Amino acid sequence: MATRAESVELVEEGTVTNLARAGLVAALVGAFAYVAIPTPFSPAPVTLQVLGVFLAGILLGPAWGGFSMVLYLSAGALGAPVFAGGTAGLGVLVGETAGYLWSYPIAAAVVGAIVHRGIEPRPPKEASVALLVGAMVAGVVVIYGIGTVVMAAVLGLTLVEAFLLGAAAFVPFEAAKIAAAVGIVHSDRLAAV
Repeated sequence: MATRAESVELVEEGTVTNLARAGLVAALVGAFAYVAIPTPFSPAPVTLQVLGVFLAGILLGPAWGGFSMVLYLSAGALGAPVFAGGTAGLGVLVGETAGYLWSYPIAAAVVGAIVHRGIEPRPPKEASVALLVGAMVAGVVVIYGIGTVVMAAVLGLTLVEAFLLGAAAFVPFEAAKIAAAVGIVHSDRLAAV
């Protein structure tokens, strides 16, 4: 009696690859959260998380980049210590810095849409430095915009007060993260991505 075996593809290979990449980038953002330098002028520490948000959009495109940040937020909400300084839980997602975290999927999608000029990902190295910088500046505007509004609401501040407390002093750090992302994307290390 002969047996016949057939292979059934339940999920496309590209989807599996993108899921794996999204998971890796989410984990990278969680690792970047451990680089948290408290600031005397703000309840928000300086972290490398935003660099991960930039890379999510640049490397994965808008859809998968945004999805990777949803994975990241879900992991933190479920108790994985992936938020700034190794914190976790729903309390972080409703606190004074929650708006910054909630903005990550939107910012990654915006960065990805600008860099890839649409939904379909293209090789990141094809993006010019000016396009990369412009996309990341747009991402910072999204992060600071949402973060400032939520901080103002939670702390009972005006928008100007919240911006000064939670965004203005961080601009030089964001410029350094933008420079690092450009260097990473245009290095030879991403040849396989």
